[in-house]
Amino acid sequence: MPDSLPASAEFRTDTLVIGAGQAGLAAAYYLQRAGVACIVLERAGAVGQQWATRYDSLRLFSPAWASGLPGLPWPGPPRRYPTKDEAADYLRRYAAHFAFDIRLNQPVVRLGGIGGSGFEVLTADGTRYIARRVVVCTGGFAAAKVPAWAATLPPEVQQLHSSVYQRPEQLPGAGPVAVVGSGNSAVQIAAELAATGRPVYVAFDERIKAVPNNMAMWTTMSLLGLFRASRHGLVGGFMHRQPEPVVAGPYYALRRLPTAHFIGRARQVRGAALEGLRATTPPLQAVVWATGFRPDYGWIDLPVLDAQGHPRHHRGLSEVPGLAFLGLPWLDSRGSALMGGVARDAQRVIKQLLTAPATVERKKGNQS
Repeated sequence: MPDSLPASAEFRTDTLVIGAGQAGLAAAYYLQRAGVACIVLERAGAVGQQWATRYDSLRLFSPAWASGLPGLPWPGPPRRYPTKDEAADYLRRYAAHFAFDIRLNQPVVRLGGIGGSGFEVLTADGTRYIARRVVVCTGGFAAAKVPAWAATLPPEVQQLHSSVYQRPEQLPGAGPVAVVGSGNSAVQIAAELAATGRPVYVAFDERIKAVPNNMAMWTTMSLLGLFRASRHGLVGGFMHRQPEPVVAGPYYALRRLPTAHFIGRARQVRGAALEGLRATTPPLQAVVWATGFRPDYGWIDLPVLDAQGHPRHHRGLSEVPGLAFLGLPWLDSRGSALMGGVARDAQRVIKQLLTAPATVERKKGNQS
């Protein structure tokens, strides 16, 4: 697993995997089992770094027994909910166990076609990779998403996205803060801030449902196959149309904290305050935007993105033969973006990718 490569080097392989997270490692596993040479490119300096750098209190929302990648179960008690550091360690151990050819510090700056029969990938240091097939595993969480009107908050209000928030001590003073978002990260961050005794205003869309997250739920969902239900089917399609729920336990615990104040979904800024559907905050010292992420595929120079920049694909296979995607939320099912659910997509996509003809259509105006 080389840490760096000589500038302007060139490498050729049958299949190139972009991203060494859970989806990329699962893809590499099935390629290795098929006897197909592959190289995995990772933009970070270590496997698992995206997990390692998240906020201190983050845990997986799935138990260890339901979170394993193919071929290597989690170590330790299976019923626990692993920490973010355990997740990073597991991914590093997984990569080392199977000895994948992972190239670190290789952020991709361009993916294009060459001559209709393969792909060319360029990285930031000028390294060139040529492959018959490419599997993009960078996920749908590449860029932080913040509402445009956040820029109208005065400069004395500190703003952090949840991707860079790590602990309460990052925020100044002991006065009012707001946490904006309607997902599990927003609930967890708001709870640990409110536990310090400072007033926390939670801009949460109260139409979002709270559901239990316990062994009974995971066992039932797994036995009924609900994590595997395709969004192209009746049951999976219904699930896909519903707003993403939050975990009930932490949500109701946050509701009971006397320093937590729910103001409804955030609407706009009023000076140094934030207006929600139900109430407006006092002037704030800080805001944590737990408002999610958006994909960033501006480096893909092929006709596979829609008007919003999202990949066009069917269950992971793109319109360009030889190019596939993995790890996207609801790529096919509820489990597609979960550590324990990505294997099913990876196995299917790799099998189809290896049996389909690999020819690349050039993007209009593309000279490569």
